[in-house]
Amino acid sequence: MKKYFFLLLFAFTLISSCTTEETTTYYLIRHAEKDRTDATNPNPSLTIKGEQRAQNWAEYFKDKKIDAVYSTKYYRTIETATPTAKTKNLEVQFYNPRNMYDSIFMAETKGKSVLVVGHSNTTPVFANKILGENKYENMDDSDNASLYIVTISENKKESKIEKVNE
Repeated sequence: MKKYFFLLLFAFTLISSCTTEETTTYYLIRHAEKDRTDATNPNPSLTIKGEQRAQNWAEYFKDKKIDAVYSTKYYRTIETATPTAKTKNLEVQFYNPRNMYDSIFMAETKGKSVLVVGHSNTTPVFANKILGENKYENMDDSDNASLYIVTISENKKESKIEKVNE
């Protein structure tokens, strides 16, 4: 009888491991409010309001599973990503917005929940690349509250936009 129990347990474990669905979730946001006092500065930091929004994002993601945090190499995106990364004990990793969602990024993030911090012209493009369609247009330059959520499970891709911290 014990033999049959272990055989049944082994078979159940094998079947359940084969049918486990691997879900990947991407949370894509634009950086928080940047300092616009010097129009010639191509790499400004966040304003005080932007720093507060970055903290608000960290609070928003506090109870969500986040396995990795990615940012472009601009001060404003790094400063937006850092509070969330710190609350999750993660390092901010960098991606090239000219080379987003390539096979390497796809493989590294498969089955994970990932925060990606970008810009008004890269965040929707990134979502579109993940989806494989041109669903979203560039964001308004004053939009620092949109959260794009793209979920991939098996061969099904879903997305939505939420307004957070308005």
